[in-house]
Amino acid sequence: MHPIGVFDSGIGGLTVAQAIVAELPNERLIYFGDTAHLPYGDKSTAAIQAYAVKICDLLLRQHCKVILIACNSASAAAYELVKEYVGSKARVLNVIEPVVEHIGKTYAGKTIGLIGTKQTVNSNVYRKKIDELDLDITLKSHATPLLAAMIEEGFFNDSISENVIHAYLSAPELQGIEALILGCTHYPLIKRQIENYYQGKVDVLDASQIVARHVRRFLETNDLTSGELQGDHAFFVSDFTRSFEESTRIFFKRKVHLEHYPLWE
Repeated sequence: MHPIGVFDSGIGGLTVAQAIVAELPNERLIYFGDTAHLPYGDKSTAAIQAYAVKICDLLLRQHCKVILIACNSASAAAYELVKEYVGSKARVLNVIEPVVEHIGKTYAGKTIGLIGTKQTVNSNVYRKKIDELDLDITLKSHATPLLAAMIEEGFFNDSISENVIHAYLSAPELQGIEALILGCTHYPLIKRQIENYYQGKVDVLDASQIVARHVRRFLETNDLTSGELQGDHAFFVSDFTRSFEESTRIFFKRKVHLEHYPLWE
């Protein structure tokens, strides 16, 4: 059976990949981290679209049946274009719609917070989609640009990350919320610290779990599930560094062999 393609600007999407493997142990994954261009959060829409199309070429050559854009910034900037570009060759999913759907089912009439990169927050993609639900949900968003870089550098569960997280979450923009969307695939790694900050008063929504369940339902509904795991998962990065290989273990929770695949040569 054909694999599932997952791509992200770096290694944050491995939180989603890891959740998919837990939810769908028989599926083979092809992961691409565009580490040469991270973070996507401060790139232009046009640049992200150009990267996304190139990455999809690689994933289509690997015969992926589904391509998941496991990056909020790329989901906001490139989902429609990628869907058109890929056409009937594969199904395309993103990480935003499953979360919006979950919020619609759970938080009608409530006030919800969102943290993410500048690209994700400024694109207003969550606000538009939540408004379209017409369920009287108020969204309060706040860009938290330091968090992804901090996590990629290995600063989490320590006093530095604690201070940065507290500074962001205490912003006036985020007061009075009942749930918080972690609008970046890196953030599951600091979920516990965020939960500690709120001491159980705010639901902290880990998108990786929500997205993995959505992928499972999508495969089942469309009769695309694999009977058994064929071959090993493959991990490609556009710029190889040893520190990424170290970090991938933390994100994916097991040893990973990264293959260097330069997209732009």
